[in-house]
Amino acid sequence: MPPPSSSPVALSTASVYPEPAAAAFAMAAELGYDGIELMVWTEAVSQDVGAVAGLSERHGMPVVAVHAPCLAVTQRVWGTDPVERIRRSVAAATQLGAGIVVVHPPFRWQVRYGDVFAAEVARAEEYSGVAVAVENMFPLVRGGLRTVPYRPGFDPTDVGHRHYTLDLSHTAAAGSDALAMLDRMGAGLVHLHLADGSGAPRDEHLVPGRGTQPCAEVLDRLIASRFTGAVVLEISTRRCRTRYERMALLAESLLFARLHLQPTAKITDRPAPAARPGV
Repeated sequence: MPPPSSSPVALSTASVYPEPAAAAFAMAAELGYDGIELMVWTEAVSQDVGAVAGLSERHGMPVVAVHAPCLAVTQRVWGTDPVERIRRSVAAATQLGAGIVVVHPPFRWQVRYGDVFAAEVARAEEYSGVAVAVENMFPLVRGGLRTVPYRPGFDPTDVGHRHYTLDLSHTAAAGSDALAMLDRMGAGLVHLHLADGSGAPRDEHLVPGRGTQPCAEVLDRLIASRFTGAVVLEISTRRCRTRYERMALLAESLLFARLHLQPTAKITDRPAPAARPGV
């Protein structure tokens, strides 16, 4: 039987939105998560590395990853230069002791950034020792029209990078085969955003197990491959009306991850029964 997973199960600060980053640290500590993925957001505290370090120390929650401010709504966080945002994210990860920076592929309208993106990611990794893990994304569907807002596409394995983040809500929204993408990422997969989706063409970030994605199978394969990266719960709780409702979803998500990161003994793993006397 394979050994238990050594992957930490962390909580993305995005999972408690619209509550602030401080609430994510408090809830993660109370529920028994192993750490935090910091989403650098429009919230001032998420942009303040010193403040985040204080939260980490206060709650005993290490920051295992930093998600760079590369969403459409964070294009002015840490300046307007996307290359500088990668560099500042790597610097923040180094200061916080995190080994991963999560980035998205460039938007199509970021022509100059798109030209240098792959080289900048490689350079940042080489000089920092931090893995810059490019995340799979998804097309947008509006009025029956399907468009890809990323350059050159939403699947980073089409280009080829050293490190990847696999997001299972994004595979659902894209209609991608999550297990096939996991195989394409191979040893370059260092980070998992564990969530679910119904298969509708939108980013839902459901609690794992509530959608169509092979969340359990993905975790099984990570165990088999001796994966040591972080498993990060990145779910949407924005419709929760109370802290109690939000905590319930975060607890359910953590339980799913813990259960499926435990190896399951197969029949062939069991010792043969002892021979009976005289047989």
